[in-house]
Amino acid sequence: MHRLLVLFVALASCARMSIPVKLPSDITAALPSNCRQVIYVTAADQKATAAELTMLERTPANDWHSTGDAIPVRIGRNGMAWGHGEFALAAPAGWRMKQEGDGCAPAGVFRITQAFGDEPHPSYIKLPYILCTSHHWGIDDVRSQHYNQIIDDRIVASDWTGPETMIPTIGCYKLGAVIAHNPYNKPGLGSCIFMHIWLGENIPTAGCTAMSEAHLRRVLAWLDPAANPCLLQLVPQP
Repeated sequence: MHRLLVLFVALASCARMSIPVKLPSDITAALPSNCRQVIYVTAADQKATAAELTMLERTPANDWHSTGDAIPVRIGRNGMAWGHGEFALAAPAGWRMKQEGDGCAPAGVFRITQAFGDEPHPSYIKLPYILCTSHHWGIDDVRSQHYNQIIDDRIVASDWTGPETMIPTIGCYKLGAVIAHNPYNKPGLGSCIFMHIWLGENIPTAGCTAMSEAHLRRVLAWLDPAANPCLLQLVPQP
């Protein structure tokens, strides 16, 4: 009886973990053909600071299926603004554009390029990894040639003011991943967009996508650079 119950729970879990998800046609056209993993973050409207994250996998039939349950996340304190990615995806009508310091999370499609944290590369993380120290800074100074980059000041001479420390002094940068928003580092279009640990389930971010540490570890363990993962962040159309 116990074995049957375990089997039933396992089968039910598998069924729950493979649910077809229909993405908008313009979004699927913008996704690179070699992208087989998508972090799909959706909010109720452009002003919402709470959102939901679903991990999607591309099937051999070129469909998308969710894996696992949805994860609650917090996004920008001023909601979402249309971001600047490397893919041909125009801003829909009525969207404001992402700018430096606007407190908005970027909407659109963006690569997830690397992870970071305060400990040596964890074995469960497959992404390239930065071990952050007191020498690492996120540069948001638009006058710096290193704008929108994580810099090690032991290697690069400072040309910035007021950088963001990458050491986890308040806990959120204990673990995270880099989102390739504004990939050409154009001054003023927004900088240092990450997935990271939230400061609290009801506390929005300055523009990043944040979640509990347990959920972030689950997401990072799933992400595989061989699958060319992307973040798809938007407000679904009715």
